[in-house]
Amino acid sequence: VPWGQVLTLLGPNGSGKTTLLKILATLSTADSGRVRIAGLDPTVHGPRVRRNIGVVTHDPLLYEDLTGRENLRFFARMFGLRDAGERIETVAALMGMTSRLDQKVGTMSHGMRKRFSIARAMLHEPAILLMDEPESGLDQEALGMLDAVISEDSNPGRTVVMTTHSLERAIAVGQRMAILANGKVAYQESLRNAGTDAIRDAYERHTGVAP
Repeated sequence: VPWGQVLTLLGPNGSGKTTLLKILATLSTADSGRVRIAGLDPTVHGPRVRRNIGVVTHDPLLYEDLTGRENLRFFARMFGLRDAGERIETVAALMGMTSRLDQKVGTMSHGMRKRFSIARAMLHEPAILLMDEPESGLDQEALGMLDAVISEDSNPGRTVVMTTHSLERAIAVGQRMAILANGKVAYQESLRNAGTDAIRDAYERHTGVAP
């Protein structure tokens, strides 16, 4: 995936989307093959790789007994951020969560927790975002904020790899897209070159399922 591009990953359940994201995020180890992130092998340079990536998974991975601010401050310390207070305010505003910073995570809705998980992924200004169906549980307002994060003009060099079940969203936010089937990349194309109908046809042809 070239620097600065958004790659969207499509595929039916069980095709390997989440597994691939977990491998890229150093949460799982591949059985075979090679992975390079910013030129680094994550099995050898795990800490350096993790400083370059922000990760959004299905599980928000937040401490429910802590407030949103306390969660973000904890992760800011993990990344050694000097301007932690300022970054927390910035990412909270980015996701419309400023008024919720001092609310305990355990009392928040799933959608609000997802907003905080996206804010956490942005906290250390990573060069790479890995997002596993980040739109899940978000309302329309939050979807607009998510799209702004993905296409953020202030960081044009940021690379995004995002899984989604929605072909429409894959086309709307991506520059390239790939279809996974049975654990393999069955199809890959620039979204500048392929129209919606062609992608629908490719999806059904390679997965046997209508998108």
